[in-house]
Amino acid sequence: MHQEGTFAFGVVFGATAMKGRALVTGGAGFIGSHVADHYLEAGYDVTIVDDLSSGREENIPRAAEFVHADIGSSEVRRLLERTRFDVLNHHAAQMDVRVSVEDPSFDARVNILGLLNLLEGARAGGTKRVVFASSGGVVYGESDDLPHVEHARKLPVSPYGVSKLTSEYYLAAYTQLYGMQCVALRYANVYGPRQNPHGEAGVVAIFCSRINRGQQLTVFGDGGQTRDYVFVRDVARANMLATKWWTDNPATIDATAFNIGTATETSVNELAQALIGAVGAAVSIMHAPERAGELRRSAVAIERAGRDLDWKPETALGEGLKQTYEWIRENGA
Repeated sequence: MHQEGTFAFGVVFGATAMKGRALVTGGAGFIGSHVADHYLEAGYDVTIVDDLSSGREENIPRAAEFVHADIGSSEVRRLLERTRFDVLNHHAAQMDVRVSVEDPSFDARVNILGLLNLLEGARAGGTKRVVFASSGGVVYGESDDLPHVEHARKLPVSPYGVSKLTSEYYLAAYTQLYGMQCVALRYANVYGPRQNPHGEAGVVAIFCSRINRGQQLTVFGDGGQTRDYVFVRDVARANMLATKWWTDNPATIDATAFNIGTATETSVNELAQALIGAVGAAVSIMHAPERAGELRRSAVAIERAGRDLDWKPETALGEGLKQTYEWIRENGA
């Protein structure tokens, strides 16, 4: 069982020799908890850092050590300094685009200064490998040239997007200056079990929650907006593969970045119909006024991840939607 506020120093994981030490920030969250699961399954000794501001303690794997702390704290920095982690996997973030627009300073404090606190601790502790959760949905901005390849033009339209792109530049600088091996994974729209249907939730979790309560689905605008929906367990697998990958002397930030998605555009209308069909629901769909500032189309190219990481999405949309709905139904979310 995980123990709050304790650090892991053992060399054996269960009956299997420990493969390495992994620190997962945001490991109580939606994506981070799945990433922690994969590290544990691969034989890593896992420590999770999370302040539980949006994460849920029930998401934390029982075999992981848990440190309840903010990524910007001296406690977390000392943890990295004192424990030679083999990999720092960074998923903790301020991820609400609306919050970043209303309070850019707060967004930067969490996403940029928090990252720097972690990197300085990792540097002092000898951690060389960093896997960073970036976003293919916000660093590229609006474009009709889809799907976005890694070297596409970067033009974030929100402070959140700016903080993600800035973080990638800091990672590149630490690679050049200190010999760290830093990899950025630019996620498409991740969905799946454990996604919170409240707050800044993805549309899949919101739709699943409304179907579970027998409520109609609300589609903003004409529903023609497209996104690239990738299942969370496929994303977690990409993190494991990125942990083992490295390159020497990257020429640009794109040389150490991988898009993680499906390269397929799915409209909100198509998503709603696919979900209704996957779970056999009998709910109606209503349209509401379009929301200002929303991207019209988004999808990421994944050829590079397939070539260099040997990764590809394995979960079909219909199956992923069914698993997500079943989790929300069983957990009363």
